[in-house]
Amino acid sequence: MLFPESWLRSYVNPGIDTEELAHRLTMAGLEVEETTRVAPAFSGVVVAHIVDVQPHPNADRLRVCQVDDGSGTNLQIVCGAPNAATGLKVPLARVGAVLPGDMKIGPVKMRGVESRGMLCSARELGLSQDHAGLLALPADAPVGEDIRRYLDLDDTVFMLKLTPNRADCLSIRGVAREVAALTGEPMHVPSFEPVTPSIDDRLPVKVEAPDLCGRFAGRVIRGVNAKAPTPDWMKKQLERAGQRSISALVDISNYVMLELGRPTHVFDIRRIEQQGLTVRWARKGETLELLSGQVVELEPDVGVLAVGDTVESMAGIMGGEATAVTLETTDIFLEGAFWWPEAIMGRARRYKFSSEASHRFERGVDFEHVTEDLEYMTRLIVDICGGQAGPLEDQIIALPERAPVRMRLERCRRVLGLPLEKTEVEDIFTRLGLAYRCEGDDFIVEPPSYRFDLVIEEDLIEEVARIYGFERIPDQPPRARAQMRVAPETLRGPHELRHRMAALDYQEVINFSFVEEAWERDYAGEENPIRLLNPIASHLAVMRTTLIGGLVANIAHNMRHRQSRVRVFELGRVFMRNASLQDGPLTVAGVEQPLRLAAAAWGPALEEQWGVPTRAVDFYDVKADLEALLGKRAAQLQYHPDVHPALHPGRSARLELDGCCIGWLGELHPRWVQKAEIGQAPVVFEVDVAAISQGSLPELQALSRQPVVIRDLAVWVDAGVSYQQLLKTLTKTVASNANLSVVRDIRLFDLWRDKSSESAEKSLAFRFWLQNPQATLDDSTVDECMAVLLRALEAEHGARQRA
Repeated sequence: MLFPESWLRSYVNPGIDTEELAHRLTMAGLEVEETTRVAPAFSGVVVAHIVDVQPHPNADRLRVCQVDDGSGTNLQIVCGAPNAATGLKVPLARVGAVLPGDMKIGPVKMRGVESRGMLCSARELGLSQDHAGLLALPADAPVGEDIRRYLDLDDTVFMLKLTPNRADCLSIRGVAREVAALTGEPMHVPSFEPVTPSIDDRLPVKVEAPDLCGRFAGRVIRGVNAKAPTPDWMKKQLERAGQRSISALVDISNYVMLELGRPTHVFDIRRIEQQGLTVRWARKGETLELLSGQVVELEPDVGVLAVGDTVESMAGIMGGEATAVTLETTDIFLEGAFWWPEAIMGRARRYKFSSEASHRFERGVDFEHVTEDLEYMTRLIVDICGGQAGPLEDQIIALPERAPVRMRLERCRRVLGLPLEKTEVEDIFTRLGLAYRCEGDDFIVEPPSYRFDLVIEEDLIEEVARIYGFERIPDQPPRARAQMRVAPETLRGPHELRHRMAALDYQEVINFSFVEEAWERDYAGEENPIRLLNPIASHLAVMRTTLIGGLVANIAHNMRHRQSRVRVFELGRVFMRNASLQDGPLTVAGVEQPLRLAAAAWGPALEEQWGVPTRAVDFYDVKADLEALLGKRAAQLQYHPDVHPALHPGRSARLELDGCCIGWLGELHPRWVQKAEIGQAPVVFEVDVAAISQGSLPELQALSRQPVVIRDLAVWVDAGVSYQQLLKTLTKTVASNANLSVVRDIRLFDLWRDKSSESAEKSLAFRFWLQNPQATLDDSTVDECMAVLLRALEAEHGARQRA
């Protein structure tokens, strides 16, 4: 929000400078993001009056002007501006003046004619980029007056960065209330004489949607002069607040909004007086051409003002082009209303625009002073544009119920860590304009109609802290008995998992939890994801149930930026429907939010180097990374070929640990590779963090002095039998037979198929490590162990030993 300091000081003028004022506002929660001077530094420029203009004797485009600068002696100045004319009042830079850019003015001769000074355009003074001619000043500008003082060019423009809960400060009046509370200075509200109705014209207004409009007020004004010029003082305030002057009626509406925080709308009554206005929800298929020229198709949850079946305005957002006032308008209907914030939230963003009105209404606008603000606006219209006003009609349909808020003084002291006296809190609430009563040491506060942010006890404690001053709260470190806690050795928390992934050459990314709906359909097969009521962008409209989509987008982004190798991971929550969940401290009813870890590798398996040939990353590279992440528990991880919507149907596996599915591993489906335009399929995995967070303690064992015996066993099995099935049988056999306790490790070291044979068999070769910690193994014992293992494979899988 932009506003000039002079406008604010017309309401409340504390005895502090600009810098201190900005600091106090910032420390009170109204962050002053920037302060800028209205004009750059310059000196020696005054108001001057052009007395006479003659052609230059030696130049067609130059003129010789006689100028009165208030010194008593006319100055001769050569000027090339096309609008230089007798009687015009303009800025004059006298000899010795310094203009922006350190430009010094001295006496010069131009084509043989002496010139003592310079007549200035707006650009030469740094006021705008207009340099088409001299800056014309009003006819009543006092000659000789310093131009900085006359145009108030030493004013400062404040830019406030407000939090969404402080809609009451989206106006000069609201900021002035804050300054008055912070400094103790009285606030001066401009007084005005209400306009006495001189006609009895009324416009019928029917409110059919009490959940859209809680209060509606308006009046007819006839005989206005829409061509009347906007006063210079109003133009100046609007321009310094970032608004351009359009016409008197529009400017007055904008001025009232900026000064009082009251968005209003002015209708050309010719289109609406026959049938009157109806306030209702839009109907499916209705359209409206807005003031901006944009044509929108309205949804049933958008509020409108209609004439019969024709929509004329989006309620609380923007008016329609058909009923907009023009310079030919003579009769108007002035409207001011209270629109429920919930009925306005997100509607403008849905149509990819924003308006000053919607920005205020969706945060909450004062509902009590609607008629007073319209009376003030009526006075401005009648004074500037003339006209005759009808009676002000006011319909109160359903206003918010502001429940009293209780604040316990003892809790306030405990939260803020301050020994506050009761009288101090009373003074703070009085300065804030909060009506309260006391019950012992409890304050019962009635929130005013413009403070939608005062709902719970903590809100009042925050108000006390803001006005008391955060800087006055002493910096005292907390004291507590230190207790050393033992970190659980078997728990791998999120930080440990991040460190492990980084050590495996992956980079962490953080993506939005809300994603495109197409991602959920493509990567998760989810047709009914959890939808956002108020998305920050139309394409980010649903909550994610998988992290894979974000990682694919990260790869595509990096590929477009000339990266040839990408390895990324994300640790974050996903959001799925679960009707059995109830509301709790960490849960939301009906929504399950498990923590997931996902990673994706794309491009070469290793950084380009001379030592090894370049090859693309494959399934087994990422499988090795996953097993390195799990550590000792990787031995219990099982891979089952299965189909996942995001993965290649022949190169994907379901991951099981302790009999439970914990995630997926595989190549991205070729269809999604083509859609993402990334050329090569990345290999991804996604696992449940809770399932892999629990590790096991290392087990210490004495080193055996006995030698290790290594034996190989190759068997023929049916091609449909997996290595995992064979390993499971071998492991089960070793665990169930006490004589096989000497078997220390089993690994697959060869897989072979006879391509010349039509047999549907394959050969797998296992290597066994055997060791007895107490005695040296003899050949007969080893042979018996290998025979038992072979018989187990024969019985379970029909294996036969390969010769």
